[in-house]
Parts: sequence; C-alpha cells; structure tokens
Amino acid sequence: MTSRRDFFKLAGVAGGAVAAASVSRVAMAALPEPVIQTSPDTMAPLIPNSGRPYNPVVTLNGWTLPWRMNQGVKEFHLVAEPVVREMAPGFKAHLWGYNGQSPGPTIEVVEGDRVRIFVTNKLPEHTSIHWHGQRLPNGMDGVAGLNQPAIQPGKTFVYEFVARRPGTFMYHPHADEMTQMAMGMMGFWVTHPKVKNPLIDEVQRDFCFLLNAFDIDPGSYTPKIMTMLDFNLWSWNSRIFPGIDSLNVRLNDKVRIRIGNLTMTNHPIHLHGHEFLVTGTDGGPTPKSTRWYEVTTDVAVGQMRQVEFLADEEGDWAFHCHKSHHTMNAMGHNVPTLIGVDHSGLSKKINNLIPDYMVMGERGMADMTEMEMPIPDNTAPMMTGEGPFGSVEMGGMFSVLKVRRDQKPGDYKDPGWFKHPEGTVAHEYEGPLSEPARFKAEGGQSMPRAQTPSQPTEVKVRKPQSHSGH
Repeated sequence: MTSRRDFFKLAGVAGGAVAAASVSRVAMAALPEPVIQTSPDTMAPLIPNSGRPYNPVVTLNGWTLPWRMNQGVKEFHLVAEPVVREMAPGFKAHLWGYNGQSPGPTIEVVEGDRVRIFVTNKLPEHTSIHWHGQRLPNGMDGVAGLNQPAIQPGKTFVYEFVARRPGTFMYHPHADEMTQMAMGMMGFWVTHPKVKNPLIDEVQRDFCFLLNAFDIDPGSYTPKIMTMLDFNLWSWNSRIFPGIDSLNVRLNDKVRIRIGNLTMTNHPIHLHGHEFLVTGTDGGPTPKSTRWYEVTTDVAVGQMRQVEFLADEEGDWAFHCHKSHHTMNAMGHNVPTLIGVDHSGLSKKINNLIPDYMVMGERGMADMTEMEMPIPDNTAPMMTGEGPFGSVEMGGMFSVLKVRRDQKPGDYKDPGWFKHPEGTVAHEYEGPLSEPARFKAEGGQSMPRAQTPSQPTEVKVRKPQSHSGH
C-alpha cells in the first residue's frame, strides 16, 4: 500500500501540497478500482464497513460510491465518461456522467474525514470537478484555469481535503459547463455529522436526488446543449415519470429528503398529505428558529434543500414539482391552443391523406393519455403512468411517497398500491341534483368606461405566435 507521502512523490507533487494534481503512471497502480453501475434502479443504502459509522442515504434511482480506507484516508475513484441512461422504460439517452451513470454516484463521508478522490477523464474533451458548497483548500475547488489545470482526456487527477462541515452538497464540472452539465455531468455529496448535532435530527429514512433537465428531440438520443430555457424533459436524477421510483417508508418514520437543483430554473417541490420543515440548505442545517411548516418549498438554481417530516398518514401521496409543465414529457413549446375548436370535418379530410392523424387538444390534453398515438422510437409519452384508478396523466418531475404501517424498518421495496379502507375513496354521486344558486345581480365597475362599445366583445381562441415579446 502506497503511503500518502510516497503517493504525492510518485504523483510529482510535494508532500502536503494542496493543489489538485495529475497522477503518474506509477501512482496509478495504487488507485482504488473504479466501480461502475449501469442499472437505473434505486440501490439499497451502502452500509459503511470501514471508517466512522453513519446512517446512510438512499439515492433515488441511483447508488452510493464505495470507497477504501488507505492509512486513515477515505479514497474514491470517479470516472468521467459517456454513458447511456435509461430515462424511462423504453426511452434511453446518450449522456455524459460518472462511473456508468448520470448523475454519478453519491459520495458519503463523515464530518472530519480526510477524503481523497481520484478522477479519471474518459471524455473526448478536458474536464474538472467542483465540489459545490464545500469548505476546502483553494487549489481543490475545481475551477479549470483558475484553481487547477484542466484534466485532459486520458489523464487522472487527485483531489484531497477534509470534509469540514456536515451537510448536503453536489459535485459537477467547472470546465465547459454549458456542454458538460447539459449532458448530465453531476452528482450528490452527503457529509454526515461526526457526533450528535443539536440541529440535525436522527431519521429512519434519508433520500436524496438532483433536479436536472434536458432538451432531447423526440426520436433522438442526445441532448441539445445550446438550449437555455425551453427544455422538454424535466427530470429527477436523469429519470422522468413513470421511470422515477417511489419513496417507500414505514408509517411514523421520520423522513428526510435532500434535493439539489442543477437546472436553469427554480422548482417548487410539493408533497401531498404531510407538512414538512426545511431543515437544511447548502449552507448547512437551518437554525430551528427559522423553520416553519410547509407543503411546498422552492428550490432555486444551484441550491440545496433538505426537508423533514413525520410520515404519519398512510397512503400513496403525490410528490412533484408544482410547475405544471414540469410534470409532462417531450412536449413542444409552439403548439396552438385548440380547446373548443370543432375540426372534426377537417380531421376527416386530413385522414384521407394521413391515416394516422389525430385531433390534438380539442377538449384539453387528457385525451392524449387514452389515444394510441404513434410516437417516434425512443420517446416517452407526454403524459403517462397507470395508477389503480386509471391514467395518472403525469410525466417529468413526479413520484409517489408510499406510507405503509406494515413496511418493515429499513425495507425500501415497493409495497404496491395502497388498499384504501372502505368508504375512504371519492366516488360518483348518483342522487338528485338541484339547480345551483346564481347571483341575480352583479356588482358594477369601480370606474366605468368613458365610451361603451356598441357590440359586446367576446374573446376568441387564437393561435399563439413565437416567444418574441416575452
């Protein structure tokens, strides 16, 4: 086993140096073996078998990176490389990531750990890694050109620092960010407290995931990296509903969910059936005097939010971004609104020329989930997901919190659909209905118009134009 001092000599760096360093071929023999994961499933928590103990997290549709202990240093190996990510069943994307996946694996350490991360670049261009939110030596901050030379293709660099404070963090490139982050390069980092912290409660379930977004044309595989605002795939850990796993917990579990946002817009994350507290940000745990109960919290660009709640209501509870367009898949941005327009005659004529033509949006978009509409290969339906009572009509950033009294402690398996007690499901009313009462007089205008039009104006459906003028 190569000692830390010998390692830095082999790497061409003076012992005790703090700049991110290139690793020589001789030193490569001492690297921890990189672990690769290609499954998009949520992996079981990684129970620590060396180093300080901690209560591990579960990464939604992801996994935690194993490490080795080397003379008291916790060593990891990240490989930046092109990956194929299944974003939903039947839909795969060609992305860039780490160790076989986008996002890369979660890194878990304990406050006070000395951490050494080897980063091997298998991309077609140079890269670097920024440890978002960490307190560390300036030369380890990962901004290519500012703090370190870029990691060239085929090269391996090493980062080393002490995890100085507990909290929820991220890692991502700080080299050609527009390309590399748009292609899916990012990962989660959790630093657990070394001793009991008065601002950090113990929980039974601890989940984490990143918010990310892509613009991938229907039928294609590779994101358009020049997109600034009009993304069509809003994802959690590079997965879209119905490909996002449910969060399965035991009744009366204390639950923590850690969320990081690396998209280009904010996301109001909303939980049904429960109230939560925002107990942490990327700045650390929040003072208890600043906490109040919410059912929605806004996660802005580049931010982390840590929420906690008591799962004391059984059922299948929706959990999603509250921007309605963020719970849809592969949608276009210039589709005209045709609600109320009867174009059945036109549809018949078009069907003579195009047999597969279908009406879109005459009564709303819900019909889309029931139509057998042909879509290009390698494309996810815009609204989908089959629940116990029919179509859920969702996509994008949507999942389900499943709370069960018979879920065993530490069991993260999907328990299936909730069995509602008799008389607790909304149902059709078949009794008599009276005419609804309506106002017979309406209030006047607070400031009457100077000139009254001779004919009343009725707003008509119009075809939207381009985004110019927004």
